Amino acid sequence: MLKKAISILLVTALLASLFFYAVVKLDHHWQWQVLSEYSYKFSFGFMVTLLISFFSLLGSLLLGLFAALGRRSKVLFFRYLASVYVEVIRSTPLLVQILLFFYIIGTAYRLTNRYAMGVLILSLFAGAYVAEIIRGGLESIPSAQLETARSLCFTKVQTYRYIVIPQLSRIVLPPLTGQFASLVKDSSLLSFIAVNEFTKMVMEADALNFATFENYMLLAVGYMLITLPISWLTKRLERKMYYAN
Repeated sequence: MLKKAISILLVTALLASLFFYAVVKLDHHWQWQVLSEYSYKFSFGFMVTLLISFFSLLGSLLLGLFAALGRRSKVLFFRYLASVYVEVIRSTPLLVQILLFFYIIGTAYRLTNRYAMGVLILSLFAGAYVAEIIRGGLESIPSAQLETARSLCFTKVQTYRYIVIPQLSRIVLPPLTGQFASLVKDSSLLSFIAVNEFTKMVMEADALNFATFENYMLLAVGYMLITLPISWLTKRLERKMYYAN
């Protein structure tokens, strides 16, 4: 425990000294006090980012699960549909998808709510990656275990409940955490379609107060406040799953 604490202190001191040296060499006149004038903008944008990320996370999990099962389906239509969805989404940039979905598909189908479209686009984007994570996790489970379950007269529900899901959760949890953290940061690109999320609010404040370094440092801290708890919670879940197994 003592070695761990010392190591953390040394790493913190090293990073702090590197940052402090950069700040000194910059010779910048810091204006932290001007940020308080735009606290409403920052708070509003932060809450919008939280809500969009949360609903996009749920949507990507649902889409990813269906796409993963579709790619393993024996019905060719579902298999090809899921494969095309995953490959198209993964082979194109998110910014391009945002512009195409909002200005072409959204306009054609009269989907004008920017926030709902933002959630839908992020869900579609992240869902393709979640699908591959789940599919890889399913394929990593030895087929001998499934055959053993069948020989013991397990139903499909029992097989998934007692054999597949416990192992799958432990396998896919770390990569899913990374994907969800990326989803939070990717939400910043929704500023291109005028969604008032955290990045757009900071950019608007920067255009008014010209405190660029202060604004974007606040932006970085804000995203860390969202992503770091996700990583911490996931590590706790990993430990619990490890002991349970």
